[in-house]
Amino acid sequence: METIGNLIPPFDWTSFLFQPWTPPYEQGSLWILVMGFLVAASCGLIGNFIILRRLALVGDAISHTILLGIVLAFLVTRSTGTLPMFVGAVLAGLLTSVIIEFIHKHSRIKPDAAIGITFSTLFAIGVILVACFADQVDLDQECVLYGEIAFIAYEEPLVVAGKALAPLSVVRMGGVFMLILLFISLFYKELQVTAFDAGLARSLGINPTLFHYATMILVSLAIVSGFESVGAILVVAMLIFPGTTAGLLSDRLPVHLLLSVFFALCYALLGLHLATWLNCSIAGAMVVVAGGIFALAWLLSPQKGLIALGMRRFAQAGT
Repeated sequence: METIGNLIPPFDWTSFLFQPWTPPYEQGSLWILVMGFLVAASCGLIGNFIILRRLALVGDAISHTILLGIVLAFLVTRSTGTLPMFVGAVLAGLLTSVIIEFIHKHSRIKPDAAIGITFSTLFAIGVILVACFADQVDLDQECVLYGEIAFIAYEEPLVVAGKALAPLSVVRMGGVFMLILLFISLFYKELQVTAFDAGLARSLGINPTLFHYATMILVSLAIVSGFESVGAILVVAMLIFPGTTAGLLSDRLPVHLLLSVFFALCYALLGLHLATWLNCSIAGAMVVVAGGIFALAWLLSPQKGLIALGMRRFAQAGT
């Protein structure tokens, strides 16, 4: 008990609520909040559609295989600039999706096994290449798997007309968020049909393969844009938690999308305050908050919650 007491500091409502927004923390806290929201909202929105297709672990696969894309981008361009790294990581994510789909369609291997085969192989190749060329580039696999969102405020800002605006990573993540919003707005019906019934989509003249790869490209963009700040492993949680939590509260896809954005704000805001109180990883705290909100929804959902299900079973047993 003494060890636990040393790990968890005394709780004080004043410091918990206001410390992130008092000098000298307030500027950094603002960009952390914005970045956390953009990552969670981008991943959560597009994540709803991969969850409906039972491909949630594709995000996990892509988050690992982007290491290979980053290394290959360096070997081809001999540059560690943002653009070649970004393009290489996105191409690696797309390659991952293509290989998974190819293995699944041209064998009897199930999708989950195809995902495991693909991401473990490509990630291992990336690790080997990092080890072989470690003396030529300042890169290791841990910098891809674990990010640090607290450094957002210290990044180089976007400068327009001589005025510094937002950090470049926030601008990039904001662009991805707007792109995902635009894609869902323009092709909502097509995405909905292909997610629920690919056969029906074909009969209506919709190409499900096209929308599958378009979705995978956006998933790759969201992961690559977010892994520098929250880490490639933790960004997977943002792909899964918003959609699955919303699924416990509603059966309507539009409600899922709206709830995903709301949950994204909760993850970012509450995670920031939790990390400030515990003096721990901000990204980790955001995922802990996501897990806590999921647990509450699982327990208290009026239709699908454990309490509601237990009460219905008890009532049925009584009759």
